[in-house]
Amino acid sequence: MSEIHFYKKIALSLNINEKQVDAVVGLLDEGATIPFISRYRKEMTGSLDEVQVANVRDEIERLRALEKRREFILESIEGQGKLTPELISLIRYAETISALEDIYLPYKPKRRTRATIAREKGLEPLAQLLFDQGKMDVDVEAERFISEDMDVKSSADALSGARDIIAEWVNENAEARDKIRNLFKRSATIKSKVLRGKEEAGEKFKDYFEWEENLLACPSHRLLAIRRGESEEVLSIHIAPPEDEALDILVNQFVNANNTASAQVKLACGDSYNRMMQCSIESEMRMMTKELADEKAIQVFANNMRELMLASPLGQKAILAIDPGFRTGCKVVALDKQGKLLDDTVIYPHEQNKIFQTNQLVLAWCDKFKIEAIAIGNGTAGRETETFIRSIEELPKSIHVIMVNESGASIYSASDVAREEFADKDITVRGAVSIGRRLADPLAELVKIDAKSIGVGQYQHDVDQYLLKKKLDEVVESCVNKVGVEVNTASKQLLTYVSGLGAVLAKNIVEYRNENGPFKSRKDILKVPRMGEKAFEQAAGFLRIANGKNPLDKSAVHPESYIIVEKMAADLNCTIEQLMTEKEFRKQISLQKYVTEKVGLPTLNDIMNELDKPGRDPRKLFEVFNFDDSVHEIADLRVGMKLPGIVTNVTNFGAFVDIGVHQDGLVHVSQLSNTFVSDPNTVVKVQQQVMVTVTEIDVQRKRIALSIKDNIPNAPVSKPVQANINNKKGKPEVSANDFASQLAALKDKFK
Repeated sequence: MSEIHFYKKIALSLNINEKQVDAVVGLLDEGATIPFISRYRKEMTGSLDEVQVANVRDEIERLRALEKRREFILESIEGQGKLTPELISLIRYAETISALEDIYLPYKPKRRTRATIAREKGLEPLAQLLFDQGKMDVDVEAERFISEDMDVKSSADALSGARDIIAEWVNENAEARDKIRNLFKRSATIKSKVLRGKEEAGEKFKDYFEWEENLLACPSHRLLAIRRGESEEVLSIHIAPPEDEALDILVNQFVNANNTASAQVKLACGDSYNRMMQCSIESEMRMMTKELADEKAIQVFANNMRELMLASPLGQKAILAIDPGFRTGCKVVALDKQGKLLDDTVIYPHEQNKIFQTNQLVLAWCDKFKIEAIAIGNGTAGRETETFIRSIEELPKSIHVIMVNESGASIYSASDVAREEFADKDITVRGAVSIGRRLADPLAELVKIDAKSIGVGQYQHDVDQYLLKKKLDEVVESCVNKVGVEVNTASKQLLTYVSGLGAVLAKNIVEYRNENGPFKSRKDILKVPRMGEKAFEQAAGFLRIANGKNPLDKSAVHPESYIIVEKMAADLNCTIEQLMTEKEFRKQISLQKYVTEKVGLPTLNDIMNELDKPGRDPRKLFEVFNFDDSVHEIADLRVGMKLPGIVTNVTNFGAFVDIGVHQDGLVHVSQLSNTFVSDPNTVVKVQQQVMVTVTEIDVQRKRIALSIKDNIPNAPVSKPVQANINNKKGKPEVSANDFASQLAALKDKFK
C-alpha cells in the first residue's frame, strides 16, 4: 500500500489536509524534531501545533508497522504455496492488526494441536462430511474411520477427533472471530475474585475481592488496580461476555441444518469457543484495555508533568535553601543568583538550647550572601522549620520565605549528575541545593531527575515503561524548547533536551564552553565538535545568548530569518537594536512586503512578536503562597474548615491537594464541581492554587477528604502565594495503592 494512501487516511482521521500530512512526514523523515517543525516550519505544515504534528507521527508509525506486518504475512503464505488472488485482496484491504492476524491464523505455523493429531489419524474427511451437515447416520460414517493402527478405537473416538478439527476451523474463521470480538466489546464483563488464603495479605485490594462490571466501562485507574492485584497474586481476573450469546453467534453462523451431523457441529462450536476462541479473544481484550488504560494513565502523568515543568520560576535571586529535619538538623546552603553553591552548614531550629544560635546564623548568612529568598523543602519538619524562620523578628520583610516541592530531590542527590557536580559534598547538601535551584527555575532543575520519581503520576509503575519514558521525554523536550535555553549557563542535562542536540552534543557544548569561554554568537555554536548544519538548524532557534554580538541571538528568531530582520531595519534606516527596543519603528513595518515563496505571514508574525519581547519567558509570573498559619498537622484540622492549598497531583478520580499538614488531601472527582466532571484535568491543574473545604478527617489512617465545590479555583486567598508544593520527603510519589486505598475510604461518602 502506497504512502500516499496513508496520507489520505491520516488526513481524514485527524481532520487536516493531505499536503499538511505530506509535509510533516517529509520533515520527520529528514530528522526534524516536533518542536522545530511546529515552531519554524509553519508555512509548510499549515501552522500545525505540536500535538497535531505528534499525532501525524504516531499515525504514520502505526500504518507503516501495519504495512510491514502485511508484507510479512503475504511472504509467509506465498512461501507455503497457498496464496490466492482472493487471499491477497483480503490481506491488502485489512485495516487493523487484528483483522490481519485473523486472516493469517489458519496459515500461521503452530504447535501440535488436538486437530493436528486428529488429522494424523486420517479424520479430516469425516470432519468435512460432518461440517457439510448432510443427512446421514453419523455413527455409521464414523465407524468407517475406526483403525487400531491410527489409535481410533471406536466411532466415539472418530467423532471426537472430527470435532477437534471442526473446532479449529471455527476458531480460525476470520468472520466468526470478528463477531465474537465485537460481542466482547459490547458485552464483556471483568470479574475479579480474591485467591483463597490471600484475604489478609491482599487487604489493600479488598474492594475487588468480589468485583464485576462492564469491561469497557471500567475506568483506567480501576483496571490498573485490579491488574496489579492479579500480578501480586491476590486476585484472579476473568473477562468474558455472556456465554450463551457467544455460542448463539457461532451456532447461527456454522449450524445450517437440524440433523445428527449438525448436532456434532454444534458441539464443536461450543468446544471451539470454550477451549480456544474465548481464551484468545480474552487475551486480546486484556491487551487492548491495558493499552487504553496505559494511554490514559500516561496522558495524566504527561499533563501533570507539563504543568510542573512549566511552573513559575522565581528567577535569578540569591537564595538560602533549607532541607529540613528534626533529629539531624536542617542542612542549609547559600546559592548566588546563578545557582552556584557558595557555602553550606547545619542549623538546629528544633532544639531548644540551639534556637538563639540558629537565629543568629540565619541572619548572618542572609546579610553575608545578600539573600533575597529562603526556600524550605516541604518534607519532614518543613512546616515547623518554616514557622521558625518566620518567627525571626529581625529577618528583613523583603526576604520571601517559600515552601518548595522537594519530591525527587533525594533521587537527584544520590544521582551521578549530583555526584559529578558536588563530588565532595554530602547528599543532604546536594538535596538542599536542588531545593533552592528548583525555586529559582523548576524546569532547569527537574530535567536532572527521573520523571517517574517526581510524584505526579498515576500507576506509573504498572504502565508500559517504554511508552511512559517516550511520552515524558517528549513532554520535557516540549517544555524546554517552549521556554528556550541560555546556552552559556545551561547544564548538560538541560541542553540534552534542546531540539536536535541529544546527550553527546550537549556534553560537547558544555566542554567547549568551559575551554573557550562563553559563546559570543549563535554562529560560534557551529564550532562545537560534531555540531553539523542539520543539528544547528534544529537547535539554534531554541538556544539563547543574552549578551551576544547580534541582539537577535537573545530571541527566538531563527538565524535563517536574520536576513529578514536585517532588511526590515535597512528599510527603516535603523539598527536591529533600535528595531527591537523602539516600538515606533516596528509600527511602520508592513509584513506583506516581506512575504516570499518560503516565508509567509505565520513566520513574519512570530518574528514581530519576538522583536516586541525578545526571548520572553512563556511561564507565568511567580507568586508567593503561604499555608494557613493555624494548621500544621492533621490534628489541627476540623470538618468545615476552608483552607488555601496547592494541587499536587491530578488523577482520573480526583485531585490531591497539599494544605500544609504533611499529608495531601483527596478531592474526589465528585467534589471538584457542582456539575458533572468527566476529566478532573479540565477543572484543576498541578501547581494550581485552590481554596478547599475539609469534609472528612481520619487521623488514625492519615486520610483527609476535601471539596472545592462552591470554592472558585484560583480565588484570591488571604495570604500571598507559591506554586511549588508536592508530596513529602521520603515519599517521592503517591503510589497507586495509596490512590486505591484513599478512594476506597471515601467510596461511601462520594458514591
